[in-house]
Amino acid sequence: MALPWIYPVRIVQALFGVIVIGLTGYVVSTYYWAWSYSDTVNFLLFLGCWTAFVAVPYLAISPIWFPRLAHHYVMPAVEVITMIFWFAGFIAMGAMLPPPRACHGSVCSSLQAATVFAALEWVFFAVTSYFSIVDLMNHRRGGEPKPHSNVHMGV
Repeated sequence: MALPWIYPVRIVQALFGVIVIGLTGYVVSTYYWAWSYSDTVNFLLFLGCWTAFVAVPYLAISPIWFPRLAHHYVMPAVEVITMIFWFAGFIAMGAMLPPPRACHGSVCSSLQAATVFAALEWVFFAVTSYFSIVDLMNHRRGGEPKPHSNVHMGV
């Protein structure tokens, strides 16, 4: 059986979450900058942890190893909530940052990079949320997911 497309996407989602943890963690560790105490930076740090250590492991592992935990309503809910969180996070960070010509230093550059990775993370979760909702609609119509479903393999 071929590897479904969703697993490489989940790996990228977890990897980008860890990258955002590193970038925002660096900013938080520089206590002499005003951004170190920002709620927006702390929210992005939380999102990286949520994605890498809670959402992606649940979405990737529970359908295969713990199918009773992979409820057909909870899986799309986790996807959509995480997508909304990433959207709010990268928009808030982008609104807070100065323009690129006024952004000097490693702290500002790491926040710019964190914003880019957060936006890409939102795109990935938007795509997987769409397919998760499509699988939910197919499940509601037919009672069981179609055998070619890639998003919730094992449910």
